Amino acid sequence: AMRRFLGPLLCLLALRLPASSGAAARGLDVASYRERVRAMFYHAYEHYLESAFPYDELRPLTCDGQDTWGSFSLTLIDALDTLLILGNVSEFQRVVNVLQEGVDFDIDVNASVFETNIRVVGGLLSAHLLSRKAGLEVEAGWPCSGPLLRMAEEAARKLLPAFQTPTGMPYGTVNLLHGVNPGETPVTCTAGIGTFIVEFATLSHLTGDPVFEDVARKALKALWKNRSDIGLVGNHIDVITAKWVAQDAGIGAGVDSYFEYLVKGAILLQDKELMSMFLEYNKAIKNYTKFDDWYLWVQMYKGTVSMPVFQSLEAYWPGLQSLIGDVDNAMRTFLNYYTVWKQFGGLPEFYNIPQGYTVDKREGYPLRPELIESAMYLYRATRDPTLLELGRDAVESIEKISKVDCGFATIKDLRDHRLDNRMESFFLAETIKYLYLLFDPDNFIHNDGSDFDVVVTPYGECVLNAGGYIFNTEAHPIDPAALHCCRKRREEQWEVEDLMREFYSRKKTKKFTLKRAPDHGEGENVKDSQDASSEKAGEKRNSKKSSHSLLSCPSQSFNSKLAVLGQVFLDNT
Repeated sequence: AMRRFLGPLLCLLALRLPASSGAAARGLDVASYRERVRAMFYHAYEHYLESAFPYDELRPLTCDGQDTWGSFSLTLIDALDTLLILGNVSEFQRVVNVLQEGVDFDIDVNASVFETNIRVVGGLLSAHLLSRKAGLEVEAGWPCSGPLLRMAEEAARKLLPAFQTPTGMPYGTVNLLHGVNPGETPVTCTAGIGTFIVEFATLSHLTGDPVFEDVARKALKALWKNRSDIGLVGNHIDVITAKWVAQDAGIGAGVDSYFEYLVKGAILLQDKELMSMFLEYNKAIKNYTKFDDWYLWVQMYKGTVSMPVFQSLEAYWPGLQSLIGDVDNAMRTFLNYYTVWKQFGGLPEFYNIPQGYTVDKREGYPLRPELIESAMYLYRATRDPTLLELGRDAVESIEKISKVDCGFATIKDLRDHRLDNRMESFFLAETIKYLYLLFDPDNFIHNDGSDFDVVVTPYGECVLNAGGYIFNTEAHPIDPAALHCCRKRREEQWEVEDLMREFYSRKKTKKFTLKRAPDHGEGENVKDSQDASSEKAGEKRNSKKSSHSLLSCPSQSFNSKLAVLGQVFLDNT
């Protein structure tokens, strides 16, 4: 019945671009648009420095700043790797020094576990791995050590208390000084549970401390374990009881980056289990939520449509489809979303598909990157000039509607182009970055492996900057090769040492003990000839690494919030 109801309207909304549009895009001056994107970045960035730093974000209508996610000078961290992608080595170097001197995580602030991870931990890790390329003098042991890596690790450790729950699924908020507050709500969105494996696995591989990857994997598996019988997950879950509080299933707000991180985590770690999880979800998503290349919201246990709504956050999905090679389906869905962009000059937060219009109180566009992100991925895969046309339209729309004297302002209502006094840090971290990369086919990020650097580490030679970067959900690129520079190399080194020990013990007909290289700050581990001793040493090492103060706190009932359309809002909104 729903298909019959939506059918004619969906066909109208899914109209393909006219044949002439491709030809027009072929004549598009890519270099000119690339320079316009560069100018957009500096208009926003320089006004942030002048009017808002050291606050988290710029308020472009009043030319001042505000703290939003924890008082980290967040826009500076989020914009750091964008500076290098634009080729500004000197400013990258200056900002690294500013952050080392000015950012402190020992503060009495309640911070979002999810946002701190993707923006702060992700931003610092990316900048750390790009430091040498940016001309910074790196310390001995890099990329397995370095000041930005230590900052990322410090920030991540502040988040670990949130994971100390019976299910392993984290609280949504943590106090950076005191841990989880007593009375903190145990209800967390699905994305807030399943969006850690990229950053935390990278940390574990670079530092040698498994605790980060361990908690991220446990959280992912807890969500998998609690999927419904028809293979779907809901929107919000109680991390103490594992009971679903919001049972809307879809690919958008509250769920989105969980699916994204199963795919990206699988690619980053070459992990078949994570990919198989996603592919199972993908089957259920196609079976129950997909209608004529749109994706609706359904009840997670029954599969019945709850809301025929497209959310702007869902526009990442075609890019994700391209990563698993499903390019044809990705393009069809992308073109649906592009029709909405052309209707409004941006993507409204919610769009009612049958009515072909915005949803009340969800008419805004905070300069989100997701459709541009998908265009960038799909253009790399297809070279379809239609994707460049979306980039052109984005530049024209954002400059015309959003640009003000002090930066770029969130669009409060796409119907009348009223503005809001906020410029989210993701505008410089993601929106500008993906636009620039769409128009810069020769950027080092797009390296196909023909160019690379060989770096000598304490664990042997290491190949870096060969391409294949994995973007976290805040568009911070992680070099997957770096994950093989430290921990893996150390394991290989130990294997060689074991072989050498066996050789010399036979030659000299006597046994001796060979000490392994100490882990960073973890002390020495001595390899005994007996397996049992080695096992005990390993247990002691692991217990020492995970002995940080992980707080257990009482839960609070979910009375103060309301779940609507797959999102959770305070009662007073």
